[in-house]
Amino acid sequence: MAVLDALWMNFLMVYYLVRSWVLWIIPPRKKSVADETVLITGAGSGIGRLMAVEFAKRGALVVLWDINKSGNEATARLVREMGGRAHTYVCDISKKEDVYEAAAKVKEEVGEVTILINNAGIVSGTKLLDTPDAKIIKTMEVNSMAHAWTLKSFLPDMLKNDHGHIVTIASIAGYFGAPGMADYCMSKFAAVGLHESVEREAIVVGAENVNFTIVNPYLINTGMFKGVKVKHPELLPGLKPEYVVEKIMQAVLTNQRVLMVPRTLYIMVWLKSFLPVGAIQACEEFFGAFTALDSFIGRKDG
Repeated sequence: MAVLDALWMNFLMVYYLVRSWVLWIIPPRKKSVADETVLITGAGSGIGRLMAVEFAKRGALVVLWDINKSGNEATARLVREMGGRAHTYVCDISKKEDVYEAAAKVKEEVGEVTILINNAGIVSGTKLLDTPDAKIIKTMEVNSMAHAWTLKSFLPDMLKNDHGHIVTIASIAGYFGAPGMADYCMSKFAAVGLHESVEREAIVVGAENVNFTIVNPYLINTGMFKGVKVKHPELLPGLKPEYVVEKIMQAVLTNQRVLMVPRTLYIMVWLKSFLPVGAIQACEEFFGAFTALDSFIGRKDG
């Protein structure tokens, strides 16, 4: 039995490897999201706002969650001005009760959510010993624990209908630790683990048409990491939000399961799997990861 299982496993490994090469050469057709209901957390600014606009352009109804009411309403205006449909909800996703209450309102007033994008995030930008306990807890609540509450709110309907898409905006910080980002990295490692676990739980129950996409970008120039300075930025520059959203949309519309932005991150994660720790740290020092957050300012607009 073990021999047969091993043969089947090896067959599947080769199949999926070849399949990935074919899809890299011949990208799959993009699916339609017209009339899907897309809920985006952190929709009041940054890539959350840009994603809302892009989904609305494609005919989706967007449900916008943010703790910042004015920013959220500004996103809704952009969507409506281009003829799109938007519903806004003020929600502090760090509070489980707020998430469940807002989710219940969405189901009553809008209907079932078919695409969930866990996007909202915060960063302290200080070393662990300099970060107040309350900030560490808040970072975990917003960047990872909130994902559990939104998944528990909206995934059951997707599994019941065998239709839906879960998108987690994680980070390369979910694979590499960095000084000045201990709480942020901790939260993103947790987000990656949660996403991968729930994806496999959906497979176990046979939800073949509930798709999962995890997005792991490098630094995005949205203001969240304002002040961060790396060595040799010409080799690994900060990413334009529009570029990242373009890649996210492409990944979601083709049901791509893992997205690293830029592509060089795939190589970095692969190298980490077998290179000595000292070798990885030498690479990190080359790019200035050890001192990058010494000049951190961050977003100050709430």
